[in-house]
Amino acid sequence: MRAMSLEEALRIIGGTFAAAAARKLRPLSAIVLDAGGRVKAFQKQDGCSLLRFEIAYGKAYAALSLGRSSRLVLQKSREKPIFMENLQKLADGPMFLEGGGQLVRDTAGEVVGAVGVTGDVNEMDDLCAVEGIHAAGFRTDYDFDDPDQIFAYNIKEGALPEPPGR
Repeated sequence: MRAMSLEEALRIIGGTFAAAAARKLRPLSAIVLDAGGRVKAFQKQDGCSLLRFEIAYGKAYAALSLGRSSRLVLQKSREKPIFMENLQKLADGPMFLEGGGQLVRDTAGEVVGAVGVTGDVNEMDDLCAVEGIHAAGFRTDYDFDDPDQIFAYNIKEGALPEPPGR
């Protein structure tokens, strides 16, 4: 398994904040976890409210725990509440079930970590997370054409930029 460097994690956060600035969003907090669920980097913009570390961590941890974006983990919790209740009891960390948690994949599709973004509405948190991942040269679940690797994305068609080099 490939490890993500601190420099790459900070590029993800920088790209996330740049995307937020371009959209004139509320102040964001962003966390990057390695593939084992441990914190690689965290930054909180000036003006963020309390508990942003915990929320961002919970979004990224939820994505890693079930191998899908935190938005899709929320969907699963609605479909299978007993499963999710049991999973949360077993989990080594908190799971925050809202949009903004994305898996970070290398160009071959292997998960190398996750990012959690919080501070604006969930759809914008998601968009900024994806753009931050792309800014660091990584991919998301939505960048692969293999039907077995594609997951539903709940953001309006055309809202996401093309990943670099595609």
